[in-house]
Amino acid sequence: MASSAGDPLLPGEEGGRRCGFLPLPVVRGIQLSQGLSFAFTAVKYIRYSQDFSRSSSASTSAPRSTLGLDGLALALVALLFIILATGSGDDEDGVGGDGTNRRRRRACSRVPAALIVFALGLLLCFVRDPSIVQGLRFGPAPLRLVKITWDDCKTGFWEGAVPQLPLSVLNSVIAVCKLSSDLFPERAELSPARVSISVGLMNFVGCWFGAMPCCHGAGGLAGQYRFGGRSGASVVFLAISKLLLGNTSHIMFVSTSL
Repeated sequence: MASSAGDPLLPGEEGGRRCGFLPLPVVRGIQLSQGLSFAFTAVKYIRYSQDFSRSSSASTSAPRSTLGLDGLALALVALLFIILATGSGDDEDGVGGDGTNRRRRRACSRVPAALIVFALGLLLCFVRDPSIVQGLRFGPAPLRLVKITWDDCKTGFWEGAVPQLPLSVLNSVIAVCKLSSDLFPERAELSPARVSISVGLMNFVGCWFGAMPCCHGAGGLAGQYRFGGRSGASVVFLAISKLLLGNTSHIMFVSTSL
């Protein structure tokens, strides 16, 4: 991860300026490919029962049952609820349609659909396996320094940093800046150089504590915006929730169709 942290740091100020010369179709293609990848992964998780302790491949997973607390029917109901609560994807404040439709879209946008579905999934975890309660340990987990050797750096550079470099720069920096300007046109435009440096710094600091690599993915930004996260308060709420639930491994790894 220490080597991967250097990926977004490589562009720097000069690389950030060059990012502005990328054609818009290239940026849109990145966003489309990531969206399709996430969609196909979601469909796989719905169709097959996932056991991440063994494998994340659908080919080694059993097909999910239709009924039950972890069945396809429940997943489709949750999907239908999200579509009805968030709308077709058009901006609820945009121009067009009569006043009644605009008021209905604004009212639906206030429903925390993602939080409701997530809370329902947690509840079903306890319903399906009440013994989970005995294993709950609320975090955060104690911090400890990780010893990183020179061999670890070489392996991380060739197997992690080099293959990840195109995706880190294009999706985590350039696409994020473009999407941010599309979603928040009234705010100051993000600088690719500043975004790339922030991604590199937070990974460079986190690697010494065993943190997972992280970035400002365009898919995450689009998802948070669509589900109502329009300010920094949503990110703070997410961080606090992860700190509280970070050590409850039973919750995080129980497979549910939601």
